[in-house]
Amino acid sequence: MPDLIPARAVCLLSGGLDSSTVLAVARRDGFACYALSFDYGQRHRAELQAASRVASHLGAAGQVTVRIDLRQFGGSALTADIAVPKHKSVEEMDTGIPITYVPARNTIFLSYALAWAEVLGAADIFIGVNAIDYSGYPDCRPEYIQAFQTMARLATKAGVEGRAGLRIHTPLIELTKAGIIQLGVGLGVDYSMTHSCYDPTPGDGPCGECDSCLLRRRGFAEAGLRDPLVYKQ
Repeated sequence: MPDLIPARAVCLLSGGLDSSTVLAVARRDGFACYALSFDYGQRHRAELQAASRVASHLGAAGQVTVRIDLRQFGGSALTADIAVPKHKSVEEMDTGIPITYVPARNTIFLSYALAWAEVLGAADIFIGVNAIDYSGYPDCRPEYIQAFQTMARLATKAGVEGRAGLRIHTPLIELTKAGIIQLGVGLGVDYSMTHSCYDPTPGDGPCGECDSCLLRRRGFAEAGLRDPLVYKQ
């Protein structure tokens, strides 16, 4: 019998810990993975370099980096000249929606993923959103993902023609950061290739004090594993 052709999936890949784990999950589940990354006007390039490393290491069938300029709008410490908050512990992190939230970012990213999925003939999109250790971002909640999936099924040719409806996979949405790390290690993710920091040093090393660094560091500690990255603080 001829080998079955694997179904295609678009996987959003920032180069961070979560999205890298999701790419490994999609590969484990038998998909031919097409990694989609974004040069969206973020203040540093380290995550794009990490995304390329991870896509190659995990055997993505293809990778596209889309260039858009959310810096024109600003409104976030990741896309404007606004200081990235620094804390000494996760407990000190602000409640509510932090200034590192990029307005409508996941909506924009998922829309591009939807477009590429249509072209690829794919019915599956993977995204690394998390509702446990997610820093308060509104576009990481389960109800947001469900609403986007409903919209996507109305907006696509496949949906109108009654073919397979689009599925948005969120395999990390109910996991702690420690659980995500343990899952990724079991799937062969090399976390030394990833980049999580919102405010890296001049040599692209992690600062150790931004929200993302703190959540990552706590995750490795709770998982009983050593983070392969070397932190400034």
